Amino acid sequence: MIKKEMIAMLLAGGQGSRLGVLTSGIAKPAVAFGGKYRIIDFPLSNCINSGIDTVGVLTQYQPLRLNTHIGIGIPWDLDRNVGGVSVLPPYEKSGNAEWYSGTANAIYQNLKYMEYYNPEYVIILGGDHIYKMDYEVMLDFHKAHNADVTLATFPVPMEEASRFGIVITDDERRITEFEEKPEHPRSNLASMGIYIFNWKILKDALITLKDQPGCDFGKHVIPYCHNNGNRIFAYEFNGYWRDVGTLTSYWQSNMELIDIVPDFNLYEEFWKIYTKADVIPPQYLSENASVDRCIIGEGTEIYGKVYNSVIGAGVTIGEGSVVRDSIIMKGTIIGAGCKLEKAIIAENTVIGNNVELGVGEEAVNTRFPKIYTDGLVTIGENTVVPDDVKVGKNTAIIGETDAADYPDGLLKSGESIIKAGDLS
Repeated sequence: MIKKEMIAMLLAGGQGSRLGVLTSGIAKPAVAFGGKYRIIDFPLSNCINSGIDTVGVLTQYQPLRLNTHIGIGIPWDLDRNVGGVSVLPPYEKSGNAEWYSGTANAIYQNLKYMEYYNPEYVIILGGDHIYKMDYEVMLDFHKAHNADVTLATFPVPMEEASRFGIVITDDERRITEFEEKPEHPRSNLASMGIYIFNWKILKDALITLKDQPGCDFGKHVIPYCHNNGNRIFAYEFNGYWRDVGTLTSYWQSNMELIDIVPDFNLYEEFWKIYTKADVIPPQYLSENASVDRCIIGEGTEIYGKVYNSVIGAGVTIGEGSVVRDSIIMKGTIIGAGCKLEKAIIAENTVIGNNVELGVGEEAVNTRFPKIYTDGLVTIGENTVVPDDVKVGKNTAIIGETDAADYPDGLLKSGESIIKAGDLS
């Protein structure tokens, strides 16, 4: 019988609706990050760097790009005869297909996968955070405290604590109370959604709670284990960790990569981030090009000026165009004479000539006021923006648009053009 000490279950099925048009046709963990990577590369790289060679990736929403990206796991050295990476979509029972209805329900539906490896420990991971973490150190903490369950926690500013699941611990770091998004938090230790379980404890909880609608770790499994008298401890992580669940946090964490001394260093030798790399030619900068404080992907051609931006692979930026404080993903073409400010442009988009993005004063987005904020212009993948138009702040565009979509050549601040994707 196969016996693994610890296997990882990576939850990568989320839609990421707070990323708006960026995730209309792609799962959040498959969204590009840092000019070269996808968000899921970070937890996958953490696994192999931590010595975990068996990873189940649970997919659900728009999984095609994610499945293609992961393949058989070669970039992460996870193409193994025993273990390696396995993509685990919701399966069809005879009679009906059952979608994952919550984080714990997703794990429950894959009990047989876990039983096959008969692990001592299972680590549950999210597929949508940017961080470097040695899970082996967390496992050592788990063993040293004779824990049944260990939660990774992260100290957050007290004024932000009400946005998170908060844990309260005793002097030995044993968790005595949980508070899910408390109005008046009594601690600033936030759960990171990373859990190590003793396998027997996890299996018992999942089977007992199998009929719980929308069964979730934070809301159901952890409280169940706590009420059962299980030993639950908080492992405090003090490295870089970002939840890139909103457009603003996604934009900010990309911008942090280009600081002079970045908090999150992609260039370290000892903790590499691995990804599926396409075979493409090197970058080209024309004699009139100007680039300052940027990440530039391979195969990108720059004929204009680019400042403080993250540019993906195979992007073209036309002559006379100026790009500032922006994220431009793989395969996008920016025409000549454009001005882009605080734009997030998804893959394979075409921006015409003399287009201005991010003009005028800010206004609240009329359709999605909580998603399109902080002055950003967000453009979904495969979008076409015609020549000679101006686009205001807190705006969203997706689909093939033409001049008729822009009255007087302008999309005002706070407005959206949604011609593709289900964003209801």
